[in-house]
Amino acid sequence: MKYDFVTVPNRKDTDSVKWDVKTNELPMWIADMDFKTAPEIMEAMKRKIELGAFGYEWPGEDYFNAVADWYEKEHNHRPKNEWMVFTTGVVPAISSIVRRISHIGDNVLVQEPVYNIFYNSIENNGRHVLSSDLVFNGESYQIDWKDLEEKLALPLTTLMIFCNPHNPTGKVWTKDEVQKIADLCYKHHVVLLSDEIHGDLIRKGNDYTPIFSVEGSARNNVISLVSPSKTFNVAALHAATAIVPNENLRNMVNRGLNSDEVAEPNLLAIPGTIAAYEHGHEWRQCLLKQLNENFDYTEKFIKRHIPQVKSVSGSATYLIWLDVSEITDDSQNLADFLRKETGLIVSAGSVYRGNGHDFLRMNLACPLEMVKDGMNRLKNGIEKYSE
Repeated sequence: MKYDFVTVPNRKDTDSVKWDVKTNELPMWIADMDFKTAPEIMEAMKRKIELGAFGYEWPGEDYFNAVADWYEKEHNHRPKNEWMVFTTGVVPAISSIVRRISHIGDNVLVQEPVYNIFYNSIENNGRHVLSSDLVFNGESYQIDWKDLEEKLALPLTTLMIFCNPHNPTGKVWTKDEVQKIADLCYKHHVVLLSDEIHGDLIRKGNDYTPIFSVEGSARNNVISLVSPSKTFNVAALHAATAIVPNENLRNMVNRGLNSDEVAEPNLLAIPGTIAAYEHGHEWRQCLLKQLNENFDYTEKFIKRHIPQVKSVSGSATYLIWLDVSEITDDSQNLADFLRKETGLIVSAGSVYRGNGHDFLRMNLACPLEMVKDGMNRLKNGIEKYSE
């Protein structure tokens, strides 16, 4: 393989959130990767640093062209340049949009279990979380359309945060599902905010559908948030793009991002993003190949050695969603036990609410040898926990 997906960068004592751990601990929780980012991105950032002067900057057409080109080549949908606004991250943008689009006391609708930071963005800003829970049938998750529409129709529901594709379940919504959600939001005057940070990480099967690509009047009511951060392991780059087709809604989003001071790039955000989107196509394909190898190994290992655990992950993200309901209905207790007894650090599904108390989330974006180590620790920990 042209790129290195074997070497683990040593991030201990580097201010890494993930690797601030004890010597014997193995962190497989927070969603960043234990692969070096694409060398093309590193070269672009090195050239920038070599300039030796770092004044104020602003993204130009080359930045927006790079984003548009990427989505056209990789996802067959091209956003117009004028639809796009730079922001320092998907989460800062979500919080800003919650403040700008909804009002204190409003309902912001989500689909639990879902990315836990959504709750921070909603509740920290004085809004109410309203969930139309995804329905779990033992194998996968589905939308309860009747419940979703009833909750969108409530007068206090003004915003929906859509995880597209879905974290933590890994579900890739179909084109028809995405269109139906957008149509329902438009019908009930609810702005649809789509977190698409995992959109490049569809490991197999049909691609995801960006919200900005929906058809009809519903397009006037949607916001896509995209970023290279998950795809290329550049979370600390703090670069993302809001894609808002409707001019009036875009102006509102833009005003909010600027008021909250989350619209100005750092010295590496522009060259790093452009390099990722212009030169990262082959690296991404190699990454997806490695992730599929990791998932295949993990799923076979679990079936063979830990049959009381069940993988129910969809085909997106590098995060595996593990059903541990045969072992416990308190995933936080199990996660704490695994860390104490084996050093393996995973996410308790309970933080994602919904039925997450029956699940663990585990990050497989690392070299296969680390995956094997994690699986052995999981097996040993489950055996001890079950005694």
